[in-house]
This record gives sequence, C-alpha cells and structure tokens, in this order.
Amino acid sequence: MVSGGHCQFIAVIGLGDYHRLGTTIDDAAGEAFDKLAKTLGIGFPGGPAVEKFAKDGDATRFELPRPLLNRPGLDMSFAGLKTAAARIVEAASLDAQGKADLCASYQAAIADCLAEKTRRALEVFASEAKGDVRLVVAGGVAANQTIRTALNGVADEVGAVLIAPPLRHCTDNAAMIALAGAERYAAGMVPAHGQTFSARPRWPLDEASALADPAYGGGKRGAKA
Repeated sequence: MVSGGHCQFIAVIGLGDYHRLGTTIDDAAGEAFDKLAKTLGIGFPGGPAVEKFAKDGDATRFELPRPLLNRPGLDMSFAGLKTAAARIVEAASLDAQGKADLCASYQAAIADCLAEKTRRALEVFASEAKGDVRLVVAGGVAANQTIRTALNGVADEVGAVLIAPPLRHCTDNAAMIALAGAERYAAGMVPAHGQTFSARPRWPLDEASALADPAYGGGKRGAKA
C-alpha cells in the first residue's frame, strides 16, 4: 500500500485477516513526493507533478540515498531522502532541466526502495502462503508508472502475479470503502453493537500490530501505522 499517508506491506490471509510485515517508520512515499514538488514549486499533488518532470530528466545525475536498503527487514524510511533532495535545491539554483533531473533521480530512489523491499516481502510471504502469490499494489502512488514497472519486474522475478487497479482508482474513493464494508457485511462481520459507531480517521488494517508496536502516530486518533 503506497499513498500519501501510508506505505506498508500487508500479508492478506483472508477477509479481515491482515498482518503487517513492514511499514514506513517516518514519512510515506506519497508524502515524500509532495514535499519535493513543494520545494521545487512544481505543483500539487506532488506525485503526478514529479512524474511529469521526471520524464524529461536524467535519473543518474543526482546521487540520492536509498534509506534502509542496507539493513534487514521490511520497514521503510523516506525522511532522509527528502532532506537530501532539499539540500540539493538549497545548494544550487536549478533550471528546468535541473528540476527534471532531480525529479527523475528522486523517483528512481523511491522506486528502488519499494522494489527491493517488495522483493523481500514476497519472499517472506511466499514461504507461508499456500497456492499462487499475488502482489496487489494500491494507493495514490500506485499510479506512478516507474514504480509500477519496477514492481512488475519484481513480481516476474519471484513468480508472483501483479494486480494493480486502474489509474482512476489509485486514490481515495467511496467505492473502495463501500466494497470493503459490503464484503464484511456479507460475511456476517457485523459489530455486536449494530451500526452505531464513531467514524475513525485512523483505522489500521492490522490493529493488533498497531496497538502493540505502533510505528508512529498516536494520541486520540490512534496509531497511524
């Protein structure tokens, strides 16, 4: 799951049975895209803006970090990448080509991080799963073609099937929420207290992990991840 607010690897065992394998320990990938776009003044939302500029850029011009790739585990971090890009912008006055090159380099760094961590996640999941392994990518950042291509390559390498939604559904949408609710209702997963419950701005898929070992976030709204 890759979006502006979340970036997680979730093992989906069945309806309502989810296990968090890894998560961002600070900023999500979408938030990182938004930050670069704001720093460069190229528009909002940041993901599409960065991707548009990156098409004309050289992804090898700027050397940017790939946080946590040299460490085991499936957790991710993008705060350091944001800082590295901000320092480049502060150190030089980038022209249009410079902005395109930075966007391309930045996008490549995020794609590399997601691809490698996804490869590890699939290896972990494949050792426990029964039958075919499916890699489902969702969230706003799933619309990025460079990232889709990288994830498709990983899926091919490990023999998994990549499932990515149409671009129009790579965003927050009521249909997504309604379908999840409809499936739970059809399966009899109805709250004992009926349909009267408070809306929650934060509702982790793996509530047990979020409560026992929250990656970040808390307070009245609950753990973010």
